[in-house]
Amino acid sequence: MKLNKLLLLPLAITIMVGCEKEVIKEVEVEKIVTNTVSVEVEKIVTDTVNINFPPPEFEFTRNGLSTVFYTGQTTRLKQADALKSAMNNLTSTEAGILSMFDDGSGFSDTSLNGTKMVGNKTAAKSANKAVNKAKFDGWIKEFVDNVIPSVVSSTDAAAGQAGLVSDAGGRQNVKVNAKGHEMNQIFSKSLLGAFNLDQIINEGGYLSKTKLDPVNEDNTNGVFGYTGTDATPAAPNVTNMEHYWDEGFGYLYGQDNQYAPELGKGSLLNYYLKKVNEKEDIGIAKKIYDAFILGRAAIVSENYTLRDEQAKIIKIELSKVVGYKAMSYLTSAGDYKTSGENAAAFHALSEGYGFIFSLQFTQDSDGKPYLSYEEVNKLLERLDKDNGFWSRTEAELDAMAAEIKTATGL
Repeated sequence: MKLNKLLLLPLAITIMVGCEKEVIKEVEVEKIVTNTVSVEVEKIVTDTVNINFPPPEFEFTRNGLSTVFYTGQTTRLKQADALKSAMNNLTSTEAGILSMFDDGSGFSDTSLNGTKMVGNKTAAKSANKAVNKAKFDGWIKEFVDNVIPSVVSSTDAAAGQAGLVSDAGGRQNVKVNAKGHEMNQIFSKSLLGAFNLDQIINEGGYLSKTKLDPVNEDNTNGVFGYTGTDATPAAPNVTNMEHYWDEGFGYLYGQDNQYAPELGKGSLLNYYLKKVNEKEDIGIAKKIYDAFILGRAAIVSENYTLRDEQAKIIKIELSKVVGYKAMSYLTSAGDYKTSGENAAAFHALSEGYGFIFSLQFTQDSDGKPYLSYEEVNKLLERLDKDNGFWSRTEAELDAMAAEIKTATGL
């Protein structure tokens, strides 16, 4: 008797991840077997296949087309660079900067004008969203209302007086407010936490379980929610979870090389990841990039435990960038103060101020920030006490750096 027998052969595929991780996925494969038999026989075959997975670079495809894209993140990172420049331009207006920040319009590079903006992504996941966002708006107003008029009128900065402060020989010239704040530095360095980290690692951010877990079922079932930029004809071919992870990747690497990051690109987190990676010699950049790759591979393999493990690595390592720089800028500013280089000191202190502000958006191994919102603001109040940066001493700044070192464990 000739039988056409439809057999379901459970095929266990072991996917070797690097040399340390293993992702196991069971799938059912339909196979048509034609035999001449007198008795029906069902045979189960188990096979182990080793493949190059995850890939060595952040590149993932489906049917030969890339499923990775993060164009919105690249646009916003470029907008942040333009905002930093506007916060140092004496022709800027409050309305003009706010238009760029909150509306995504008014950029001289017209390719940046559109539906993307930085303001609505600033401190968006923070429990203190409204007050944190208001601080950025206040820094814009302070620069336009107080710093610009003083510098335009050639006023020399002094304790309690906004203007221009310069070091001997023109080594450094900075535009500061009455407290010695260089507004574009405070603004841009605070974005590293309130914008970069908040979007990537904070609760509700792209790598958080709060964002990813609700789409577990869709990812497992291959439900596509996005259309990749290479899809021709245009049709959804990327799951929501895949794209969320890629957007988190984009907030760090959006101006960099996707396949071999060079680092130091733009003015935000990528730029300082390079600095910390070079100075601290802890291999932080490789850890972060590899975790992004393995986490994305885990999503493709529907291994959500492994995904979350990689997200945790990214959260911990990226937070170190902010912790290290908060300390280093305080100590370098103290050295400049002692040597009488106020312009250099105020520049470093303004950067340090922004990094301290950003500490509330970090996460340690327990998922807690290095410093809470309240602790951050107490530290900033100490920096601003009396005449602000004009009043600070090297001993005070070194003490603050030591407190941050204790809080971060770095």
